Amino acid sequence: MKVVLLAGGLGTRISEESHLKPKPMIEIGERPILWHIMKYYSQYGFHDFVICLGYKQYVVKEFFADYFLHTSDVTFDLANNSMEVHNNYSEPWKVTLVDTGLKTMTGGRIKRIQPYIGNEPFMLTYGDGVCDVDLKALLKFHESHGKTATMTTVNIAQLKGVLDIDEGNVVRSFREKAEADASLINGGFMVLNPEVFSYLKDDTTVLEQEPMQRLAEEGQLMSFHHTGFWQCMDTQREMKKLEDLWQSGKAPWKIWEN
Repeated sequence: MKVVLLAGGLGTRISEESHLKPKPMIEIGERPILWHIMKYYSQYGFHDFVICLGYKQYVVKEFFADYFLHTSDVTFDLANNSMEVHNNYSEPWKVTLVDTGLKTMTGGRIKRIQPYIGNEPFMLTYGDGVCDVDLKALLKFHESHGKTATMTTVNIAQLKGVLDIDEGNVVRSFREKAEADASLINGGFMVLNPEVFSYLKDDTTVLEQEPMQRLAEEGQLMSFHHTGFWQCMDTQREMKKLEDLWQSGKAPWKIWEN
């Protein structure tokens, strides 16, 4: 199953860092947060990634093109124009990097990568947040209900898309954030059936608006409630929180050995 990562936004709320690089490339523990998300998925056996790029897309492409320079010791033989990689650990990843446009909205970015997905269900999340959700349980839940979309929901007092969920875990409505909200929110880490593409029109489509609202109205949007750790990185304060967790050795999303 493919994992789609949204990594093309401008990241204006953390502009101190994102004016130099895309927000998903901001580092936690000397590795981009995008890398942390991919490592987490990989531990559950998901190794095939499609990354939606836009703002400063070349930074992401250069990172993967020069992956061994970032992760291994190397010897350059300038006389022979060769490079030797030492202690090479190769991730079991297939990474497809797609330019989905500089100003394309989230739904438009997903629409653009449809040719790389085909007629199969896929995972989807944002390239700026980590958590310790059980991805196998999430997928099993999605497969059990037969609806078009499942999103991981978290109960946290932050300003994200707000959901109304009934006792059967059916999302009855989806609306944009409001200042007074402190309800269940969209935490990303979604599973989507290919039918979702029919809800996406063009580059101006915002996934979290009309498509999600329609899915909710039609009873096709389900909630997988996660009560554990979840944290996005919208601000310098949140970036520092994640960095402190990493440096303490207690980062909840770090479930790998090296």
